[in-house]
Amino acid sequence: MESPKSTPSPSSSSLMDNLLGLLRVKIVRGINLAVRDVRSSDPYVTVKMGKQKLKTRVIKKDINPQWNEDLTFSVADPNLPIKLVVYDHDTFSKDDPMGEAEIEIKSFVDALRMNLEGLPSGTVVTRVQPCRQNCLAEESCISWEDGRAIQRMCLRLKNVECGEVEIQLQWIDLPGCKGL
Repeated sequence: MESPKSTPSPSSSSLMDNLLGLLRVKIVRGINLAVRDVRSSDPYVTVKMGKQKLKTRVIKKDINPQWNEDLTFSVADPNLPIKLVVYDHDTFSKDDPMGEAEIEIKSFVDALRMNLEGLPSGTVVTRVQPCRQNCLAEESCISWEDGRAIQRMCLRLKNVECGEVEIQLQWIDLPGCKGL
């Protein structure tokens, strides 16, 4: 007796048809985050893109935490902003917000659409300047490193007295998806 051949369901094939690729957001570290407990905070970061929401681990009693965590999002619409919120974890009460930032990935996606193959590693492809429309604390460079485009940025947190978060963006092409 023959086994039935598996065919992809229409919903899964259409998902891949609309998917451009994956965006890896590395949450590197927090700098001078706000104190929300007695002398320190227990920070973690949530990152949201569209309906996807991921978070880092909690780092206890540290206003300069080192997360070095990769959070990976599937990207169907590169115009969706990335929203980042830092919280102080509390055991017996609601977690306290410690600031937020929002970034656009348009400049990064535009750089990815250039023909970057063959560039020497370390080449700066483009620079994004801080302005009122973004949360950059300093200039952000999109560079070509080891055969891939990387954007490092330091984000100044809004709606809080102090704090910055360093992140890094990296694109991952997926076989079978639309691509950029």
